[in-house]
Amino acid sequence: MTKKVEKKVTKITAEELEAVKNQQNNIQKVLLDLGALEARKLEVYKAYEEFHSALETTKKELEEKYGQVNIDLTDGAYTKIEKKEEATK
Repeated sequence: MTKKVEKKVTKITAEELEAVKNQQNNIQKVLLDLGALEARKLEVYKAYEEFHSALETTKKELEEKYGQVNIDLTDGAYTKIEKKEEATK
């Protein structure tokens, strides 16, 4: 004959359980926010790459038209970049 051993169930208090649940929920919210931020970061990085690519294209177009120049971004004036003469040996 097998004797059944009765196990006593012990529990934490309702307040303690509520605190643990709230802390778990807060962690889940933060993890969701981090995921959203990471997705937004990727969107911003993609936009940066597109803007940078467009800038490089514009620079090449301007260099073909004006040669190598420094452009003043306040008024659009430019100055030619002087090439340094190579020293003869």
